[in-house]
Amino acid sequence: MTQPFATEWGLIGAGEIGGVLAHGLLKTGHPVFPIGRDTDIESALSSRPFLDGLLVAVGEKDLDSVLERIPTAWYDRLVLIQNELLPNDWRKYGIETPTVASIWFEKKPGKPVKPLISSPAHGPKADALVAAMQSLDIPAHRVTDSDAMLEELVIKNVYILTTNIAGLETGGDVEDLWSNHQQLARDIAADVIALQEAKVGKAFDHQRLIEGMVRGFDGDPKHQCMGRSAPQRLTRALTLADKLGIKMPAIGRVASRQTAQR
Repeated sequence: MTQPFATEWGLIGAGEIGGVLAHGLLKTGHPVFPIGRDTDIESALSSRPFLDGLLVAVGEKDLDSVLERIPTAWYDRLVLIQNELLPNDWRKYGIETPTVASIWFEKKPGKPVKPLISSPAHGPKADALVAAMQSLDIPAHRVTDSDAMLEELVIKNVYILTTNIAGLETGGDVEDLWSNHQQLARDIAADVIALQEAKVGKAFDHQRLIEGMVRGFDGDPKHQCMGRSAPQRLTRALTLADKLGIKMPAIGRVASRQTAQR
């Protein structure tokens, strides 16, 4: 088959974030081939064997159902950008060298892109992904060290899980959370960090993780704590903690109070 574009990318998940990144890829000279998640992914990919990158922009709850359908030949071209992402999420499929990014911009339907802080990316396609974001004035940077990127992924997980779960109790924005409910936020963050450490199998510098979370707060103080996925995040965290034998007392108390209010 003749290769029409040396730098064409595939996209699975053309939602708000996927659409933004596709726009950036187009601006930087990468044609984008959309692949519907309900289509036969393997057949679609076999029709475009020359694709240079494969961006998977589905939500975290849909990631497993997509990755299990990706052929082995595509593993080093994969680009993953999900929240709650950690190495075991791709390694359990035998994927060793994907490009991963921690996305620190928000895109709501009908609203402009809102960056919080710079989005780090690591892996074979990191330069193209960073250039795509920067072309849209979204701060982004490449991380060359895999351990540093792992810490970046954990920081984003601490941010998203802490704010969402705390928000089930406090509502409001992250500025209010940190100014008026800081002990609750710290207690929940401690539980989240314990969960991350158990899932990864290594310890992290807790203060660095908290400082990273607070940088996210400072990037958009009016960012609402409780997204629509907050209840699902709470349930997933508790289920995983039970599976790993991790105690999460602060998150457990939030869950108990949520149950009592129903």
